Amino acid sequence: MSGPPGLDLDRLRAYLGDGPPLRATMFAGGRSNLTYAVTDGTSRWVLRRPPLGHVLPTAHDMAREHRVLAALSRAGFPAPTPVALCTDPEPIGAPFYLMEHVDGTIHRDAAALSALGPEAVHRLILSLVDTLADLHALEPAAIGLADFGRPEGFNDRQVHRWKKQLDASRSRDVAGIDELHARLAVDVPHGPPGGAVVHGDYRLDNVLIGPDLRVNAVLDWEMSTLGDPLSDLALLLVYAGRPLLTGPGGEVAPISVPGHPGLSELAGHYAKRSGRDVSDLHWYVAFAAFKLAVILEGVHYRYVQGQTVGEGFDTVGELVAPLVRQGHEALEGD
Repeated sequence: MSGPPGLDLDRLRAYLGDGPPLRATMFAGGRSNLTYAVTDGTSRWVLRRPPLGHVLPTAHDMAREHRVLAALSRAGFPAPTPVALCTDPEPIGAPFYLMEHVDGTIHRDAAALSALGPEAVHRLILSLVDTLADLHALEPAAIGLADFGRPEGFNDRQVHRWKKQLDASRSRDVAGIDELHARLAVDVPHGPPGGAVVHGDYRLDNVLIGPDLRVNAVLDWEMSTLGDPLSDLALLLVYAGRPLLTGPGGEVAPISVPGHPGLSELAGHYAKRSGRDVSDLHWYVAFAAFKLAVILEGVHYRYVQGQTVGEGFDTVGELVAPLVRQGHEALEGD
């Protein structure tokens, strides 16, 4: 195959038509869809395709990602502009889409983030929250996404959906995860009427940050839909306390970087920017921990099945149990 794993550049060149030879590199850090930087020497694009195996129903939908990017970029929200969509798996072996290459920094290195200084880190993270609130302020119907999801009953469906995802990705026993799901299912909040466009996996290393410390582009929209905006906020809070950044001796939680706002400040800043009530986040944080645990358990499943590409998958399974504990602790703090 001419290219990195999962992307045959000769076949891609043939699909795109005559032109200079293509070169590509795989982006590091992805744990789900595969993402590549592609260039013909003059133009630059980013290509997204599903993982090599174990693709669950409704997951890794390239057309859906393409649609939300097109709508958001037209509305002026910082999302990459898509340039091509191929739903036929024949050309490269899987559906894919191409989008514009956006410059910016993905912060995965704790030392590099710390080097910005506490004041800059604080401003950067609050910009992350501002961008999330701005996403939730968009009117779905006004940007062509009125039928992008069903906000009514969103939380109930999410509880059911992620249990199904867990059942489809079981390769071992995970203590407490089924009990956590059962507790979540007892008293599911209705959420605000009308809902909002939600990202579904919003965190520091899913955005490109510009030199002005603002968000140049939000990436990885595969789980976006119309739903409860507090689900995005809660997931951001959970991610802030989980190891995401590479640092000396291992991975570092973003909240450990000097200058990173505390969780209560993040929630309060979102409330001020959005005008939404965030006084009761306990259930949402617990569910966010459960959802992330299921996502990582799915990655672990693909790893043990030999269906992952790249490094770092061997330790993903170790992150699941702490998230399950966090979910139980959040509910007990209600």
